[in-house]
Amino acid sequence: MPTMPRTPPPSGPAQSPAKSLTPLPPRSALGPAGVRGAAPTHGAATAGDPYLPGNGNGGYLALHYDLNLDYRVTTNQLRATATVQARASMRLDRFSLDFDGLTVDRVTVDGVRALKVSQRARKLTITVVATIEAGALFEVTVRYRGAPHPLKSIWGEVGWEELDDGVLVAGQPTGSASWFPCNDHPSNKASFRIRVSCEDPYTVVANGTLIARTTRSGRTSWTYEVKEPMATYLATVLIGRYRRTDAAAAPVAQRIFFPANLAREVAVDFARLPEMISLFADRFGPYPFDAYSVVVTEDELEIPLEAHGLAIFGRNHVDGAHGSDRLIAHELAHQWFGNSLTVVRWQDIWLHEGFACYAEWLWAEAGGGPTTDASAAVHRTEIAALPRDIVVGEPGPHDMFDDRVYKRGALALHAVRRSLGDDAFFGAVRAYTRARRHGSITTEDLVEFLSVHTDSGEIRRIVDRWIYRSALPKL
Repeated sequence: MPTMPRTPPPSGPAQSPAKSLTPLPPRSALGPAGVRGAAPTHGAATAGDPYLPGNGNGGYLALHYDLNLDYRVTTNQLRATATVQARASMRLDRFSLDFDGLTVDRVTVDGVRALKVSQRARKLTITVVATIEAGALFEVTVRYRGAPHPLKSIWGEVGWEELDDGVLVAGQPTGSASWFPCNDHPSNKASFRIRVSCEDPYTVVANGTLIARTTRSGRTSWTYEVKEPMATYLATVLIGRYRRTDAAAAPVAQRIFFPANLAREVAVDFARLPEMISLFADRFGPYPFDAYSVVVTEDELEIPLEAHGLAIFGRNHVDGAHGSDRLIAHELAHQWFGNSLTVVRWQDIWLHEGFACYAEWLWAEAGGGPTTDASAAVHRTEIAALPRDIVVGEPGPHDMFDDRVYKRGALALHAVRRSLGDDAFFGAVRAYTRARRHGSITTEDLVEFLSVHTDSGEIRRIVDRWIYRSALPKL
């Protein structure tokens, strides 16, 4: 199951926007389409991913999101301003952002009010006063309001969700549009600044580093900054009556937010987190972000979930007896595979989930449990009893979070490891996470990199058998 009913990226934080708008000539000089000698250029209202055909947008690349959210927990009312810095990849008269469920009050492009704005089919479509030239930087500011709520999808409801006393945002894979206008596709990673204001008793946790906290008139504003490129589905806000503990400073800073009544259980269950991070850093390469945060909600959650730089668990996932170590390992591993290295297209989701599942087996072995060989054998037997009607590398949108995608993905990695040997395999994985740090990946990219790095002709054959065939190979 997913960890939540769950092209190259920008090279870094966005630059300041430059002059990008070209004034229109007099209307009498224009052809019937409104531009001299050419038809208008409209960015596509999709990223072209068949798994999420309604998501993402063409014609530009988002570079940075600046989100300013003023939220009332007691009434679930949001007033917000989102500023998106972007670069046009073509001449643009019109482009779109993913957005749904909230009311737009005003849209400007480089400070000029949009010529036309329309909202329908989960899209905010913006027509500009003057053409944006290909390659130009531009800035879109959207002021909006309303009562945010999850969006329906074939995987359930995803997005901004009210808890019994607070908020949780779970955006994978299509929920980001429930709370901010965006180019909601993993191929377009961007830096973020998230500022949330809410009532005083509550703590706000979001991605990145807390750079400011101010209190005035019974309300506190929390400002977080994400400098690395981040996929929109990994952006999150968590609001609750949380206690914070700084669990450890090494190998990276670790913070845990939790309800006071779960202090004992949390202390036990996350006591080995530094050891777990050290293990994965040894196997996968250095932890990719400045810190790692864990949030345990007062509510029970169906499943835990990962976000950029943090993971979220429900109170039902802590028992004070290490009953969720497997889940803790899984969500932590996503910091490398999913959050730092992110798939270009959703059909390659096995790259996220296969590595995270394999991390569970690595941690079990390190903790004195079954070896990875034993775990692989058990799970292959379990899969053998299931229908063989899925191709892991092309599962289709309805099955992309099927458990067989997770387990067969992990088994493929184990088969590659057995072929190469531990030193070569983990050395190649560490080299890969270093080379693709904060970037975008595909199955072909992984296969090519590992094959060249290890000078092995077997990797492509192994991946083909486990990932692109429905028949179940032997270990």
